[in-house]
Formats: sequence, structure tokens, C-alpha cells
Amino acid sequence: MTLMKYTRPGSNAMSKQFSDIMDEFFNDAVNSRRGTFVPTIDISETEDEFQITAELPGMDKDDITINLENSRLSISGERSFEKEETGKKFHRVESKYGSFERSFQLPDNVDESSISATYDNGLLNIAIQKSEQEVTKKIEIS
Repeated sequence: MTLMKYTRPGSNAMSKQFSDIMDEFFNDAVNSRRGTFVPTIDISETEDEFQITAELPGMDKDDITINLENSRLSISGERSFEKEETGKKFHRVESKYGSFERSFQLPDNVDESSISATYDNGLLNIAIQKSEQEVTKKIEIS
């Protein structure tokens, strides 16, 4: 005869409650970040220019703003949830929505007047030409 461990009915309630608490905690943590949309950005360099590519799926180019101030390039915008359809109830929405801003300090060897941007199929491409002369300054120690 094989011995079997006796489990009292309802004795697993404590672990069930703990599991429910943990699920609620992590679901709340995920839901609090739900409104945060942070686009992924790749920055690369060739001999002649710097290239920045931002993934902004589902956005129009009119919803994106690019600013340059004090050698800091900023990309900002807002991706909104506009899927109000009658007769349809969403059970899960994992897409991220909300406003965003990403900023990058440009190096000294760029030609700020040469910055150009294109937007196609959800990809924002920014090209920044390098300048001929690199700005350097030697600091004397007194």
C-alpha cells in the first residue's frame, strides 16, 4: 500500500490569497506603466553623418515634433488610443499609448544647420551631417 499525504480541504487558501495579492500587485504595476509610450531609437554614425531612427508605429508625422536647442535634439509626440468601435469590447490592450519625449545631446562635430528628417511607414529617420572642423577648447589651469 502506498502512503499519500493528507491535504485538509481549504488548507490551500493561504497560498491562494498570497497568489491573488501578488497577481494584483504586478497587474497594478503593469497597468500604471500602460500610459507610458517610449519609442525605441537607434543611433548610428558613418564617416559623413549621424543617423537617428525612431520607431513610431501608428503615428502621423503631424503628431511628431523635433526641436533643437543648445545642441540638444528632442523628439516628442503623442500616440493616442482611438479604437472606439461600437459593438466591440476589448479584453486586452497591450499596445502602449501616451505622450513621450526623448532628448539627445549632439556632439561638437555636427553641422546643426544640416539636420533633416523623413517619416515613412512608422520610422522617423533623422540625418545630421558632421562639420569639417571639430570644435575643441583647451582649458588652462591657473
